[in-house]
Amino acid sequence: MDNYTMTKIVATLGPASNTKEKIKELHDAGVTIFRINSSHETPEVHQKTLDIIRQIEKEEKTLIPVLLDLQGPKIRIGNLENPIEIQKGEILKFRHQDKYENNIIPVDYEGIARDVSKGEKILIDDGKIQLEVTEVNGDIISAKVLTEGLLKQRKGINIPGSTGSINVLTERDKIFIDFAVKNDIDYIGLSFVRTPDDVAQLRQILHDKNSNIKIISKIEKPQAVYNIDKIIELSDGIMVARGDLGIEISTEKVPIVQKTIIKKANNKRKAVIVATQMLESMIENPIPTRAEASDVANAILDGTDAIMLSGETAAGKYPVEAVKMMRLIADNTENSQFLHKNCFPQKMINENNTQAMAIGMAISDMIRKVPNIKAIVALTGSGFTPVFLSGSKPSVPILACCPDLDICRAIKIYRAVFPVNFKFERKIDRSSLDKVDRFLTKKLGLKSKDTVIITGSVPNVLVGGTNFIKIHTINENS
Repeated sequence: MDNYTMTKIVATLGPASNTKEKIKELHDAGVTIFRINSSHETPEVHQKTLDIIRQIEKEEKTLIPVLLDLQGPKIRIGNLENPIEIQKGEILKFRHQDKYENNIIPVDYEGIARDVSKGEKILIDDGKIQLEVTEVNGDIISAKVLTEGLLKQRKGINIPGSTGSINVLTERDKIFIDFAVKNDIDYIGLSFVRTPDDVAQLRQILHDKNSNIKIISKIEKPQAVYNIDKIIELSDGIMVARGDLGIEISTEKVPIVQKTIIKKANNKRKAVIVATQMLESMIENPIPTRAEASDVANAILDGTDAIMLSGETAAGKYPVEAVKMMRLIADNTENSQFLHKNCFPQKMINENNTQAMAIGMAISDMIRKVPNIKAIVALTGSGFTPVFLSGSKPSVPILACCPDLDICRAIKIYRAVFPVNFKFERKIDRSSLDKVDRFLTKKLGLKSKDTVIITGSVPNVLVGGTNFIKIHTINENS
C-alpha cells in the first residue's frame, strides 16, 4: 500500500507533454488527473490528446479523469509574429484586432476599450508587465509601461477591479462545453466565476444536454471571494486559481484567502484544488525553489484535495521531473506530524451529526487505536461514503469499490479516495467477503492477513445510507 499518494496531482497538458509517451510517463510519475486548457488550440487538437489519455487508460486498466478548463472571459494579447521587447516609460497602443499592425498591439477582447479608463492599471502575463492607461481614443488604448519585459502573444491581460462586460461563458466556451459532453469529460473548470448565477448558468446548460459533468468553479475574481459560500454550495469543487486571483485582489491577500476557501470547501465536503505557480521555476530548472516546495506543502497542510501543475507540465523543460517532485513533497508532508489526520472538521461535525457522521468518527477512532490498519474499503453505490470519509483526512487510503464507472471517475479527485469499478454483493456473509478478499489481494495489492475496515450500506441489513463497519482480516486462503 506504499504507492498511494493521498493528495491528488493535476497536470496540465501542452506542447511539452501531449505525446503518448510523455503522457504515460506523467501518469506513471504520479498524475491523478490531466487538465486540458481550452484557452489554447482547437477542439480537434484536444481530441487527439484526449484519445491518447483514453487509450492509456484502457491499456493500463485504470481510471484517468480529465478536467477541461474553459477559457472564460479571459482577455489575451493577440497574435504576434515575434515577442516585443518593451521598455519602462514608453507608450504602447492596444486595440481589438487580429494581428500586430500599425504599431498597435492586438487584443482578443472586443470590449477592451469600454472596460478601461485613464489612470487604470493594465497587467499582462500574471502581472509581470504593468502599464497605466494614459488615454482612450475611440477603440485605441494608450498606456505607459511601468515595468519593462518581453511581451509575448496569447499572454493574459488583467484589469484589476473591472467586472468586464461579457458573460462568464463565451462563444468559445460553448463550443468546448459541447466537446466535453460529447467526450464524457469528467470535470469542467469554470473560469472567472463571479456569482452563484454563473455556476447555475453552466449547470443549466449541462442539464439541458443530459450531462452530469462535475463543475469546478475557479476562484480568481474578488466578487467570487465575496460570494464564496454560495458558490461552494452550487459547485462540485473549487479551484483556488492564484494567478489571476493574486492580480485581482493583490498578492499579499492570497495566502489567507486560500486558507479560508479550503476550510470552507472542506466543511462542505467539496473537492478543492490549489493551482498556479506551485513549482513554476521548474519550467526552466530541474529542481524547484525552497519557497515553492514550502508552498506545495502548506497547501496540503491547509487541507487541499489536489495540487496542480500548469506551465510546468504544459510547456516546461522538465514536466516529468515536476510531477515526481510534487509527489515527493506531497508524500513527505502527508507523513509528517503536522497534518491533522483521522479527525473531521468541528464545523462538519456540528452540521452533520447523523448516522453517517457517527460511523465516520468511529472509523477514524479505529484507525487511531487498532494497529496496522492498511485501508478503508468503502462499498458504495453513490460515492457518498468515500467522499464523506475523505473529510477526516484518513491516514490510510480509502478503496472506494463502486459498480458505477462514472461515479468512480467523479470521486477520484478527493484526497485519499482511490476508486475501483467493482460490483459487490449488497450483503455481508462469508461468500461475499471471500469475493472482496480476492479482489483486494489480486487487484489492489493487499496481502493475506492484512487488516482493513470495511464500511458501506447493506440493504439486506438496514435500509438507508452508510450503516455498517467491520474490522476485517483478509482470509489467507483468498
